[in-house]
Amino acid sequence: MSNNMDMNHSGGEEEEDEGDVFLGESDVLREYDVDEQDLPEADDNDDMDDDGEQFDENDDSVHTFTGHKGELYALACSPTDATLVATGGGDDKGFLWKIGNGDWAAELLGHKDSVSCLAFSYDGQLLASGGLDGVVQIFDASSGDLKCVLDGPGGGIEWVRWHPRGHVVLAGSEDCSLWMWNADKGAYLNMFSGHNLNVTCGDFTPDGKLICTGSDDASLIVWNPKTCESIHVVKGHPYHTEGLTCLDVNSNSSLAISGSKDGSVHIVNIVTGKVVSSLTSHTDSVECAKFSPSSATIPLAATGGMDKKLVIWDLQHSTPRFICEHAEGVTSLTWIGSSKYIATGCADGTVSIWDSLLGNYIHTYHGHQDAVQAISVSTNTDYIVSVSVDNTARVYETSEFQNKVA
Repeated sequence: MSNNMDMNHSGGEEEEDEGDVFLGESDVLREYDVDEQDLPEADDNDDMDDDGEQFDENDDSVHTFTGHKGELYALACSPTDATLVATGGGDDKGFLWKIGNGDWAAELLGHKDSVSCLAFSYDGQLLASGGLDGVVQIFDASSGDLKCVLDGPGGGIEWVRWHPRGHVVLAGSEDCSLWMWNADKGAYLNMFSGHNLNVTCGDFTPDGKLICTGSDDASLIVWNPKTCESIHVVKGHPYHTEGLTCLDVNSNSSLAISGSKDGSVHIVNIVTGKVVSSLTSHTDSVECAKFSPSSATIPLAATGGMDKKLVIWDLQHSTPRFICEHAEGVTSLTWIGSSKYIATGCADGTVSIWDSLLGNYIHTYHGHQDAVQAISVSTNTDYIVSVSVDNTARVYETSEFQNKVA
């Protein structure tokens, strides 16, 4: 290499002697070869010096997954393997990958449109992916091998959920329907009709006996999974006036909390079908809602909205216990295991930690260059994972904030 450099260097000197107007033909070839090798390295170094350092200073993540070539929408952490993560996005792909192991990733092939949702089965053996192509795919979670393709819905899949104790998978569709399959057999079980618009959110109750779904038609339906019958339809005053965006069921399967585009939050008694609380605080679309863990000393709920607020609710009094302001809209939230801490994902790309009992801000993780779409916590609560519009997934260590509050 040094000989080539010397030759080119001397060629350059000859050209300078000739007035340095143009390089001779043979010298151009040699110069160009060296430039091609050197210039990208120089550019890379420049990027690292200019952007890289600033990027590193503002990047708190311990792992970044960059396998996607488009915005990320879907995220799931394995319930049995604390390092196993699934992500999906606008590049029509899903990936399984491992925290701390940058060498391993399994591409989840088959979708012909964006991967909109992902969920691991209760035992961590299977992974379901839902796509805007209207198809649900089931993969072996350890290898990423496709096990079966579940079709039927006539519109994109909005969400997928598993039965809490079996390999039965549930999906809500843009075509107003809800579908249930046996994933081991790849067999259709039931289709539920009753909503008039997209089924935007839903789940089995934790006891596995009922299904709750929310729709853009502003209704919540409680279903019998075996008969497909709607047990309760909750709609109209005093419930939401616009479409539901999010829904969660409490640990003893008695209550559902739902958020809406209209900024309202309501709690429904699943047994009676009655609205038991109307929680007023948000002034813009509510994007996420979760009950506190069953271990919580006080029954709380948390909601996040595009009004830049995380609201922590006192469920005994149906009042806001704390309102936690963010720089931009709150797109996602999760309780960190059975602790009192809540993590929020924000439209400004940050992930923040809050104390639900004191209402105070604890810590912010930086790294994403654009809005966070979803967040999740590893099963051992060591890691918070977030996915973003910036095409990346990032992993943050919870020890970073736990050390601050210890």
